[in-house]
Amino acid sequence: MRSRRFLVLAVAALVTLGGLSATATAQADPPYPPVTHPIENPFSEAKRILGKILFWEEQMSSTNTQACGTCHIFSAGGSDPRAAGPNSDHPGADGVFGTLDDVRGSRGVINAMHGGTMEDDGLFFPDVQRTGRKTPPATDSWFSPDIFWDGRATSEFSDPVTGQVLIAFGGALESQAVGPPVSSVEMAHQNRPWTEILFKLQRVRPMALATNLPPDVQAVLTPGVTYPALFAAAFGTPDITAGRVAMAIATYERTLISDQTPWDAFNAGNTAALTPAQQNGLNLFKTTGNCVFCHTMNGMFTDGLFHNIGLTDPNGDIGRMAVTGDPQDKGRMKTPTLRNVGLRESGGLFHTGTGSGSSLDLVVQFYNNGGVFMENIDPAMAPLGLLTAERLDLVDFLRFGLTDPRVAQELPPFDRPTLHSELQGDGTLPTSNPRRFPGTGFPDSTGRLPQILAQEPPNLNHPFFTVGLANGIGGVPAFLLAGPQNPGSDPPIFGAIPLFVAQSPPPLITSVILNGPTLVHGEGYGSLTISIADNPALAGLNVFLQWVMLDDGGLGAATSDGVQITIMP
Repeated sequence: MRSRRFLVLAVAALVTLGGLSATATAQADPPYPPVTHPIENPFSEAKRILGKILFWEEQMSSTNTQACGTCHIFSAGGSDPRAAGPNSDHPGADGVFGTLDDVRGSRGVINAMHGGTMEDDGLFFPDVQRTGRKTPPATDSWFSPDIFWDGRATSEFSDPVTGQVLIAFGGALESQAVGPPVSSVEMAHQNRPWTEILFKLQRVRPMALATNLPPDVQAVLTPGVTYPALFAAAFGTPDITAGRVAMAIATYERTLISDQTPWDAFNAGNTAALTPAQQNGLNLFKTTGNCVFCHTMNGMFTDGLFHNIGLTDPNGDIGRMAVTGDPQDKGRMKTPTLRNVGLRESGGLFHTGTGSGSSLDLVVQFYNNGGVFMENIDPAMAPLGLLTAERLDLVDFLRFGLTDPRVAQELPPFDRPTLHSELQGDGTLPTSNPRRFPGTGFPDSTGRLPQILAQEPPNLNHPFFTVGLANGIGGVPAFLLAGPQNPGSDPPIFGAIPLFVAQSPPPLITSVILNGPTLVHGEGYGSLTISIADNPALAGLNVFLQWVMLDDGGLGAATSDGVQITIMP
């Protein structure tokens, strides 16, 4: 069944070629193929717009900080631009940072137990966790029969709650969509069940955290509209199920078709759409470069299959073998589409984003050399002998000839809202909410400043708003102060330690005994979870937060920087 789609496309290509003259070389390749929808999940506009909303809904995560789209920004080619940042490294299979198998992954959530209690994961904490592979693009993803780098999201789609098979064939996008919302690295507290997500969608206001909503989203989000109403419009009844969530998101993703690249225009007969250098790069792509062995000229620039190109040690990340158990699949990864690969370049390429995947120039040089790790390497990997000028032309074609300007500029259908997390920055900006005020804390007797962990948007109806503390002293009490005012002329505590939270009116004080080795400075951590009620009267309320931690030396206490939150409607 898997090969059926590719057989159909191959026949279509032959039919297309049969209508060309021998001189019409610009039309020698099949165009972008027609998008197919599973029989069990036909297209509807109401389903598409619901899927678009769900794809960009940060409230799908336990922490309200992560949407599906957080890691799939269109101007970055449908991948994650944050991977270019300094805090996206994953140590790879060896678990050691700074070694050759490091990966540039996607930033997710702080490791937390079900209910929000933060836990030291021994690797990333107190920072958020990172995925172990570079995020593949969400654009043009409908084509692959299996999704993820290792293909673990399969063509057959089953509801993760009931186990019922909902799509017999062609449902890989649906299978993929149900994974990240329950991943304790990407979007979820540990052991989060899908039933919790469905209950949450019953209660929250759609797109409550996003701004700059696209016109099609604004049109359906009329005052008072609920998710049950949106599901009723899309599916006929208001029932919210995991299967329906996946079907809506997949329907939206099947509209993310980037078929207006310069290559598409060139292939349709506009010979000026590609520069002479890019045309030479295209010719090299199809001949000497042998790129078409995996990146097939079928309009999608991928065969949808799995190959080991000798990029990484297959004994580390075993790739496709983790799904099939077949040793012949050891180290194999899915061939990604090359559409918009130039936009993905800044965040890194391949499944690692590092080393030879750091730029298109290095990618082409890697292929020109014929790979690095020879165990189970694909026999097509062999040195190419491309000259410097040829490599430059090939990169030019890849970087610019396959970029759809609508994707780069985030124009429909690639328009999207602004996510709350995009306004957060490093947490100290005027747009940050929570907003941290550096320099307002007081270090412990060893000079260590307790670190306040406050990242979640403080919106109404948030049952697990969590504030954490790290870099503390293990086994000692810490007190979270929460009050409606900044300090004015309040006297310092312990004679010399100023507070960020006013002492009058008296702040709410909640305590926790810090985890970590007893009385070891810098190793203590803890968190408190607060339920923000669904009370409109709270919207706009400013609350000031600060941790006070007892210290067995110095002045007797230390404080974190202060944080201000403004309750969001």
